Amino acid sequence: MTGPTTDGRVLRGEETRRAVLHRAVAIASVEGLEALSIGRLATDLGLSKSGVFAGFGSKEELQLATVRAARRIFADAVVVPVADTPPGLARARALCESWLAYSRDRVFPGGCFFYEVTAEFDARPGAVRDALAACSREWHETVTAALTDARAAGALRPDTDPGDLAFALIAVLETANSQAVLHDDDTPYQRAGRLLLRLLRAEATDPADPALALRTAGTGDAS
Repeated sequence: MTGPTTDGRVLRGEETRRAVLHRAVAIASVEGLEALSIGRLATDLGLSKSGVFAGFGSKEELQLATVRAARRIFADAVVVPVADTPPGLARARALCESWLAYSRDRVFPGGCFFYEVTAEFDARPGAVRDALAACSREWHETVTAALTDARAAGALRPDTDPGDLAFALIAVLETANSQAVLHDDDTPYQRAGRLLLRLLRAEATDPADPALALRTAGTGDAS
């Protein structure tokens, strides 16, 4: 039977793990996953090294846990807010705008967590690369699925390739993120908002589709 002391230790362990991962995703989004260390996190949070090590066991497990934590944060910031948006073109646009807001609002201090850390591991086989690749595939599939629904509903031309269009949209998003962070400037987000609409309208059966209507809040659209 679990007693109060054991329960208290478990709760403290969970709180410590959450605190460590909160700090870890912030560091990694700016400096990369290789910047993480048990010692640094312990010092930053005023914890013992043994306490932090007990929660992860190795640097690789710390990195993997950080990726998992970042994935949850990303989903909560980008995907969950548009869950009630009607399937199809409206959702595809909403996903892109939600991603721009996630980068613009610095949900992670360094902009997009995954953009920052993928460059470290894209050519390094291993568990961390595999975890990052899975996150990338999941996001691409999410955008592609919305575009596939739009084509099935007749909102996109029959010859539209949802995968190609998703690739182009995501490329715009990632470029906006990198340029905005590098120059500390909002202009790339405004350009991205306009370019996303142009890409979608170029493939739409009706460029005047209400899902692609101009608006000014947060998208960089010209009114």
